[in-house]
Amino acid sequence: MDQVVVLRGEHELRTRAQHLFIARHEFTVAASDTATWSALETTDGLVDRMRARIEAGVRVRKVYNARILDDRETAARLSVLAGVGLGVRLCHTPLSHETIVVDRRIAITAGPPVDGVRSYTVVQAPDVVAGLAMLFEVSWDAATDLAEFEGPALDERSREVAAMLGSGLTDEASARKLGLSLRTYRRRVAELMELLEADSRFQAGLRARDLGVR
Repeated sequence: MDQVVVLRGEHELRTRAQHLFIARHEFTVAASDTATWSALETTDGLVDRMRARIEAGVRVRKVYNARILDDRETAARLSVLAGVGLGVRLCHTPLSHETIVVDRRIAITAGPPVDGVRSYTVVQAPDVVAGLAMLFEVSWDAATDLAEFEGPALDERSREVAAMLGSGLTDEASARKLGLSLRTYRRRVAELMELLEADSRFQAGLRARDLGVR
């Protein structure tokens, strides 16, 4: 295979490059979610396969965006995998280039979907692989271990606003109940949505609940 090859779609990735993902020493992943590389490894038997790799001496580390914990099933699976020795860390920074580096000799990056199909770039150029490995280490060092990860800290007023999001009250009624002006209440809601990285009030309410602040 050439030093840089672009493969289109999961089928081509699996048929032409799956053998390249077998690590002898180290396997690292930086991705927004666990679905990016789903063509390469199914969840069936994943824990046993991961345990076997780690017992064979392969160091496996993965960095994900913290939003991955929004899915409780995924969060539970990651906790189990961490329990068998998988290194899992979380970051709030968007991961625009989802990347796997295998034994620091080969890297695979995933491009954004185009018409529902992703392209994958397989890189074996040593200097480029080394650069991607270094970027992973920077992301890893800046991320928080899954076992230590905590959601964003909310002050008492933000907690009260979060509770209002699930109350069914109008903004006017919520502001009045909290003793705030309507403008201040809406500003607080906007700040809360940004802090929780939520795209809607409903999503902010769910994330606040999951963080135990309601």
